[in-house]
Amino acid sequence: MTVTHTSSFPRLMGDVGGTNARFAVQEAPGAQPTQVVTYPVVDYPNFDDCLEAYVGQLACARPRQAAVGIANPIVGDHVRMTNFHWAFSIEAVRRRLGFERLLLINDFTALALSLPVLKPEHLKRIGTAGTADPKAAVGLLGPGTGLGVSGLLLDTAGRYVPLGGEGGHVSLASANAREDAVIAVLRRRFGHASAERALQGQGLVSMYEALCEIDGAGAASLDPAGVTAAAISGSDARCVEVVELFFAFLGSVAGNLALTLGARGGVYVGGGIVPRLGDWIERSSFRERFIAKGRFRDYLDAIPTWLIQAETSPALIGAANALDQL
Repeated sequence: MTVTHTSSFPRLMGDVGGTNARFAVQEAPGAQPTQVVTYPVVDYPNFDDCLEAYVGQLACARPRQAAVGIANPIVGDHVRMTNFHWAFSIEAVRRRLGFERLLLINDFTALALSLPVLKPEHLKRIGTAGTADPKAAVGLLGPGTGLGVSGLLLDTAGRYVPLGGEGGHVSLASANAREDAVIAVLRRRFGHASAERALQGQGLVSMYEALCEIDGAGAASLDPAGVTAAAISGSDARCVEVVELFFAFLGSVAGNLALTLGARGGVYVGGGIVPRLGDWIERSSFRERFIAKGRFRDYLDAIPTWLIQAETSPALIGAANALDQL
């Protein structure tokens, strides 16, 4: 049984990625985040400077406990971010900020912990098939600055246990010759063509450049926003193809995750990229690629898929929940 002590409030929670760091306060058990502030990580030389800037402007009692989801594996005390240059000691940050407890978890572990309390208006169904089994595992993945992957398993007491892993770095697989060619370019460029090499912001650019190379065409100087803008407007056929490839690969990786976890409780898609592309995921090959696993097509067709579209990062609530559950 989880026991929450009201004396531990207010609590600080954070969601830190390779682009932005979001912090908030939970002022009472079960309360929604307040005093939410987003900081571009490039504005701060290290994590503790950014965190101290937030604590210094709070309009409440100084939190004694804090939990932060961060886009990185957490193994021991030292953290070195994969997609940004911040590196730090968790204990050193705890002492500098004066927290009684500072818990660091993977950002998608934090997001997974929020799934059981997400409201219906925070979810958009992808496809119409599938019914969630409330006793089965749940899968989660999401492309942003990187590709986060997590999930939830039920323990023998019926409580959800979050998974911490680095599933975004599994090898990327193709379904046709065109995808073979794109992956070959990524492999030559990066050594290992992981799912994250395609399914993140910079991956859109990498796939665009790969298509230009394959087709013998000159590549324009585009950033991720430029690729998606050209795709949405239809002004560049290769950018359109990039987004189609993006959702095809995402569906395949999501289906692999569902099979690996037995995620008959459903698979959720988070991250910052998919919501920016409007309803593209619904008219893409995502769902078809999710279920296109040969003999296990019917198994996967019974699994529902959802897009998370909450304005305030649900990972903040998940981080707060971690203080009671981990």
